[in-house]
Amino acid sequence: MPADIIAPRVLTPGGLLVLGGAPKVGKSDLLISWLVHMAAGQPFLGFTPPRPLRIFYLQAEIQYHYLRERLRQIALPPEILTAARDTFVATPKLKLLLDDEGSVQAARAIQTAFPEAPPDIICVDPIRNLFDGGPDGGGENDNTAMMFFLKDRVEVLRDHIDPDCGVILVHHTRKLSKHQVKEDPFLALSGASALRGFYTSGLILHRPDEDASERKLEIELRNGPALEPKLIDKRGGEWVEMNPMNERLVRAEVGTKQDAERDRKSEVILSLLFDEAAEARIYSSTQFGAAFENQHGLGSQFTIRDRLNVLATKGLVKFRRDMAAQGFPATQSHFGYLCVEGMRFGRDPVIDPETGEVLAEGELVLPTHFKCPHSGRAREVENPAVWVYPEAVDE
Repeated sequence: MPADIIAPRVLTPGGLLVLGGAPKVGKSDLLISWLVHMAAGQPFLGFTPPRPLRIFYLQAEIQYHYLRERLRQIALPPEILTAARDTFVATPKLKLLLDDEGSVQAARAIQTAFPEAPPDIICVDPIRNLFDGGPDGGGENDNTAMMFFLKDRVEVLRDHIDPDCGVILVHHTRKLSKHQVKEDPFLALSGASALRGFYTSGLILHRPDEDASERKLEIELRNGPALEPKLIDKRGGEWVEMNPMNERLVRAEVGTKQDAERDRKSEVILSLLFDEAAEARIYSSTQFGAAFENQHGLGSQFTIRDRLNVLATKGLVKFRRDMAAQGFPATQSHFGYLCVEGMRFGRDPVIDPETGEVLAEGELVLPTHFKCPHSGRAREVENPAVWVYPEAVDE
C-alpha cells in the first residue's frame, strides 16, 4: 500500500479531501494551522505527515494584508514556522476562475513555486470563488456542473502537476437543524450531491453549541476505517483537541447555563468583597452570607457560603485573622475575615512620607491564611505580599 500523504488515511495519494463549514466557523484558520504543521512535518490534532510536505495553498477569499494579519494571529511555534518556510506557499486573494485560462495560470504558479519537485498537496480555498461550471454555466448546486468542475478542472490540474498529489477543497455548508447535523453532518455541504460521491475524505467543522467556543470536526473516509469526531477549540491562539469525556451528553444547554450562573455569582461575590472593604466593611463567611442573602441574585446564605467555599479552594478568596487595628474584634470563624486580591480597607489616602505623593486610597489588606485545596484546613500564608493560586486546582 502507498504511504498516506496525511495519516491515518485522511489524505491518500491522488485523493481528494473536502473541508466544509459555515462562514466564520474557523475553516480557513484551522486549515492554515493544519497546512503549516504538515509543511513542517509535524502532527496536528492527530493527523500526521510522513515527512515535511510541499504545499501550495491557492486561496481566493482573504486579501494579502489580511492574510498576513491572520497568519500572525495564529499561535504557531517558531520552530514550526522555520521548518515550513520553504515548503508552504500561499497566494493572496486571486480574482480568477479555474477555467481553461485560470487553470493554466494556476499550473504555472505551482510549477514556479516548486520548480524542483511537484507539491504533495494542492489546496483550493474556497470552491465557490473559483468554480467553473463548464460550457452550460451551471452553478455549484448543479450535479452536471459540479462533476465538470471536479473532473475537467480539479483533476486535470492535479494530473498536469502530479497525478499522485493530494487535493484539498474548502467548501461552505448550508444551515441544517441540530437533529439533521447529528444524523448526517455531511448533508450540510453546499451544492450538488456529486461532490460527496466524488471525494475520498470529508471533514465538516461545526459548532454543536452556538454559544460555546468548542467546534466539532466530523470525519468521513472512503479509503480507511472510520474515525471518531474530534472536539477541538482554539486556546491561546492555538488549535487543541479536547477530551470528549468532558463533554456533557445530557441536558447540555441547561448545564452550560448553570455553569454561567455559577461564574456570575462568583464574580459578584468577589466584587462585593472588594467594594465593601473600601467602605470599611469586612465579613466572615457566615456574616457575608447572612448580609447578602437574596441580594444581587446570589440566592440564599447557604448558596453564598457554598460559592465562597469554592472560591477559597481555588485561591480567589483568602483570609485575615487579625483586624484589630481596623477596629474589628477577633472573629470566631475558623479561617478569619474574607480577603480578595488587591483589597483595600477604607478610603483614607496613603501618602508617601518622603515625597508627600498620594499613592492610593485605603489600607492594603493582606491575607494571613488560606484554605488548603487538598485538606480544606487553614494554612498560614508564606508571603502575604504575593498572592499565590494553588497549582493543583484548575481555576
